[in-house]
Amino acid sequence: MEEYVARYTDITDAFFMWQVQPSVIFGRNQLIESEVNIDYCRSHGIRMYRRKSGGGCVYADMNNIMFAYITSEDNVGFTFYRYVNMVVHVLRLLGIDAKASGRNDIMIGDRKVSGNAFYHLPGRSIVHGTMLYDTDMENMVGSITPSDAKLVSKGVKSVRQRIALLKDYIDLDQAAFKRFVKEHLCTEEYMLTEQDVLTIEEMEKEYLSDAFIYGNNPKYAVVKRERIEGVGELELRMEVRSGILKNINILGDYFLIGDLNDMLDRLKDVSLDAESLNAALPDSVEDIIRGLQKEKLITLILK
Repeated sequence: MEEYVARYTDITDAFFMWQVQPSVIFGRNQLIESEVNIDYCRSHGIRMYRRKSGGGCVYADMNNIMFAYITSEDNVGFTFYRYVNMVVHVLRLLGIDAKASGRNDIMIGDRKVSGNAFYHLPGRSIVHGTMLYDTDMENMVGSITPSDAKLVSKGVKSVRQRIALLKDYIDLDQAAFKRFVKEHLCTEEYMLTEQDVLTIEEMEKEYLSDAFIYGNNPKYAVVKRERIEGVGELELRMEVRSGILKNINILGDYFLIGDLNDMLDRLKDVSLDAESLNAALPDSVEDIIRGLQKEKLITLILK
């Protein structure tokens, strides 16, 4: 629905709220087997989805509200800033001392209540994220950690200390909270037609396909990982022969804002030395992976 609104309507700014049955939703460039406890999800009826934005893996259920914001604004930084501050403003109207933090979080004190992700289409930007009104803590922890009962129990206690649930800070029930958000962020409604819905259902098939959800990530001989401040977790998987980079993929919870495939194609058959990599890469890598400096990427490849 987000993609449909972005691609096929002329609405300048759109906002909507949605909820899902228990689900794990992981980022576009993440490996499902690295982020999701697939066995736990299958045995507990938790659905698994990949989204088209970057960022990390989240658990969501009907007690968690998902926000979506679609705009014609093209500047990534400004779009994030505007969206996050709109949400912070609404929370503050409810008397909650909320603030933006890090690259994509909203905090209440030192606890996270919302994480957000971004993706870009020609002339359109989409920001979406979680809003923790309440949640099933055991499923949240179990779906992304080993399913050993002791580990899940320990993880619940640890995670509960790091996240905020809105129900603990306001007197409104979930329905009343949603009405409050709508009244303060929206001025009019757009009703989908039957044809809109049919088109969305057709687009949905890609998101529900095994190829999209599970991906095709062959095992590469060389794997390099690093967490880079302001960028996120990067995992480089490379195939190297005789000092030549034959293939490379960049996985992780980073935010993708440009054409990654084009950049990766430029690196194929390039010698593994700083000068050759510098010549092959575009001048502004941060226009493709948000916040990533070209020199930092070269250093990680050669690490």
